[in-house]
Amino acid sequence: MDKIKQLRERKERLKALGSSVRNEISLLADADSFVELAAFSFSKNAFYDEADADGEGVVTGFATVGGYPFYIVAQNFAVRSGGLSKANCDKIAKTLSAAEKNNTPVIYLLHSQGVQVGEGVNVLEGIAQLLLKATQLKGTVPQFAILEGEVYGSAAALASVCDFVFFQKESALCTGSPLVLSAKAGKNLKKEEVGGYQALKNAGLPALLVADVKEAAVKIMEISELLNTAVVDEELNEPAPALNAAVNAEALVSVLEKGVEIGANCCPEVKTLLARAGGIAVAAIVFDGVALNAANVKKIRGFAELACCYSLPLVLFVDCVGIEPSLAVNDSAVLKEIAEYLSILDAIDTAKISVVTGKAVGIGYSLFAAKSVGFDYNFALASAQISLFESGAGAQIEFAQEKHADAGKLAKLYADETADPVNAAKEGYLDDVIEPQFIKQYLIAALQTLG
Repeated sequence: MDKIKQLRERKERLKALGSSVRNEISLLADADSFVELAAFSFSKNAFYDEADADGEGVVTGFATVGGYPFYIVAQNFAVRSGGLSKANCDKIAKTLSAAEKNNTPVIYLLHSQGVQVGEGVNVLEGIAQLLLKATQLKGTVPQFAILEGEVYGSAAALASVCDFVFFQKESALCTGSPLVLSAKAGKNLKKEEVGGYQALKNAGLPALLVADVKEAAVKIMEISELLNTAVVDEELNEPAPALNAAVNAEALVSVLEKGVEIGANCCPEVKTLLARAGGIAVAAIVFDGVALNAANVKKIRGFAELACCYSLPLVLFVDCVGIEPSLAVNDSAVLKEIAEYLSILDAIDTAKISVVTGKAVGIGYSLFAAKSVGFDYNFALASAQISLFESGAGAQIEFAQEKHADAGKLAKLYADETADPVNAAKEGYLDDVIEPQFIKQYLIAALQTLG
């Protein structure tokens, strides 16, 4: 038997079976950089009356993306709809062990309609092993999931472990079949309406929307640069006088450089960005008139955890009026999420900086600006408000004895005399009160000092 001829035939069969997924890998990775691992992985499946499943429905290997090294796990939808099997899970788990050993990030190209029928408990054990291994990598090496189409069942659980999840227009991430989920709700929805980027606005995933794998590769390069390169030479910017006229979320985002927003589909009143300030990589949270609820605190907590895992300075631009006063929020996990956030905040050992740009009212100040929860440097804009209550409610309580006073005048008095951030600075609770145009200079100086 001609062994070389036989090997070539086997490799050609593998390439033919995985031509689509290998093309996606070539779009993602730098040219000629992909090196395949465990290419010949087979298992029997009596249910399908087939002897072998070439490639076991998944292609694994390592490559560079923008010059950065990654391990790559790509599900081959051409093999049993990308269904997970025990051997499939073993193959992925081995790749994750190599990533852990070599301290190298992982990119998943996910496209799966669930598990392979006929494997029973075997595949369930494999899934447990795989999910545990992926969870153990969290906070050790970054994990990126690119959703190539349908990602259902256990494959969706794998995506949820990742630090960054890239959706495309045709992506659908579902805990089960979208047909079943839709029918259970008495509706007839498309898969994207069940598990698409916009549909999962309450899922709390670190999601990004991209046009295709090439755009995902660009975003991965940008994120990798931020996570791997702490400082880039960059001069301090000139003041921005326009900020003195108007301070809003859009203007504050422009203070940052090379920002990549994570999770924009969820709780848009809280913007979470990986970015730079004066060339220094930071994890920044921009509040836009936030009333706290379980969902937005969860988003804040999750992003603070990302900063903690990858040793990034945490920068908060605070405009928060405290907890939303509603029955629904009162009967929610908001207090539990607050407790989890405080635990993560305490674990962060890099610089923690708070800039009060709008209101810091009640627990909104305590959680996101107070020295006592560990902020190393905090300052407020001259136009900011720091108070126990918002102006109207505060006036009614603080000046309740003045029964015949004008309510409007009391509100103004409360805002001017009690909520002025200079009062907090006088007590030593704020490091400074500044003009808005100087935000970036103060921020960069603090980052350089706290380094």
